[in-house]
Amino acid sequence: MADERHWHKEAEFQWDNRADFWNQRSVEMWDNGSRKNITPFIEEHLQPESSIIDVGCGDGYGSFKLYQSGYHVTGVDISGEMIRLAKKRLHQEDIFFSQGDVIDLPIQDNGIDSVMAINVIEWTESPVDVLKEFDRVLTTNGILFAGILGPTAGPRMNSYSRLRGERTICNTMMPWEFQQLALEIGFDYADGFGVFKNGVSEHHYRDLPLDLQQALSFMWVFMLRKVGK
Repeated sequence: MADERHWHKEAEFQWDNRADFWNQRSVEMWDNGSRKNITPFIEEHLQPESSIIDVGCGDGYGSFKLYQSGYHVTGVDISGEMIRLAKKRLHQEDIFFSQGDVIDLPIQDNGIDSVMAINVIEWTESPVDVLKEFDRVLTTNGILFAGILGPTAGPRMNSYSRLRGERTICNTMMPWEFQQLALEIGFDYADGFGVFKNGVSEHHYRDLPLDLQQALSFMWVFMLRKVGK
């Protein structure tokens, strides 16, 4: 429990300190950058009026994009400063924001249609516990949209100090590792797409198996479906 509290407080502290920097970049990232295709991808698979929780919502701009698409949106972030910025930016919108931990979401069992977690699970101490929490809150056949950083998003200097035996709040989980872990928890891989850096064109990866496509990615965006139990 002590380690868990340490991780939580350190993550909260570091993301509070990054909030202004993130706030300056989020609109460009979601509208024109690495996250620009995520909302359209969700729209292809999730019916309007569905409920969705944006886990690791940051300053809330991604939540706003979901709201614009016609979803009932809840935003949760470990950083109180991120939540403050989200409420300030979107105080007139019908989106509920709260500070909270990804392994203790403010949602009842089987209580939500979908979860969006973009570049969040890599920043948790125990990804398996995060997936179990997503499994808990999702309805049967509910959908998890998860963005996991790929190898070309490196070097992962945020986690480099672990090689010196220091604690970090970032791990280096790869997309194919996340996919296997999700399958073991009880999710099915339904669809996904890669975000690639400049210089990587479709002809470089279109004939490759899925894991090798993921190996070339800056980020892989997963659509996973909770399997009925």
